[in-house]
Amino acid sequence: MSIALKRTETVSCRSEYDSLARVIVCEPKYMHISEVINETQRHYADQNINKRLAAKQHRNFVRTLRAHEVEVIELPPRQEFPEQVFTRDIGFTLDSTIFVSSMGSKIRRGEEIVLKNWLKNKNARLREINGGKIEGGDVLVDKRTIYVGVSSRTAHSSIQSLRGMIPEHEVVSLPFNPKYLHLDCVLNILSPTQALVFPSAFRKKELDFLAKRYDLIEVSKEEQFSLGTNVLSIGNKKVFSLPVNPQVNNNLRKRGYEVIEVDLSEIIKSGGSFRCCTMPILRK
Repeated sequence: MSIALKRTETVSCRSEYDSLARVIVCEPKYMHISEVINETQRHYADQNINKRLAAKQHRNFVRTLRAHEVEVIELPPRQEFPEQVFTRDIGFTLDSTIFVSSMGSKIRRGEEIVLKNWLKNKNARLREINGGKIEGGDVLVDKRTIYVGVSSRTAHSSIQSLRGMIPEHEVVSLPFNPKYLHLDCVLNILSPTQALVFPSAFRKKELDFLAKRYDLIEVSKEEQFSLGTNVLSIGNKKVFSLPVNPQVNNNLRKRGYEVIEVDLSEIIKSGGSFRCCTMPILRK
């Protein structure tokens, strides 16, 4: 299925770390914890979300992205979707194709339709994945290799469907402890040789496999809870990260990364941070 996009609205992503040029976000206008769907939400369920503060923090994040010359596309928020701020989950871009997710959580079903409506009359190749459920938070792209988390939100059947759709890529299934929701809550690829990881989420088999491919920068239990793994690379070794995760930030700086600290402390109460809040459609 092809949809017409303006020439200036090119779609292309081949990694998690090439220079970010265009990204899709959504204001957390209606964000609240209405149904506990992850451990972080369980912790903050009684306190819930200060919507005004979440929106203010999100606006600052968007301004900072634009200050770094990233084009930001804002999807319209809808009241029936309290988790819509986490645009990463509704799809993912691979090469010149936008793959639309099949949402694994009932409370989030329908968010992907907002994405498809935006894509109408735009020149983008759009593909839908059949065979169960798959969400973009479980998909990490590193050139010809695609890592897909086996989780409560992504099924083996959908991974197999994706594998058949992109035979030119190596699709690697990565099981992890499903209490951590998505793969990007416990693993994030920073460069061709380095990745952030929360080791306790994986079995030794998967950790050994990853260690053969990357220099693994370990994230502590405390900083995993505050989404230390869920940073966003915008290219040229520049990384968005939370001020509340000093160990992660120091480890990144020691390795030559420029850490852009922005506060998303209200938004992370619902279980997602920078990567969760962004769906890249163009990296150069």
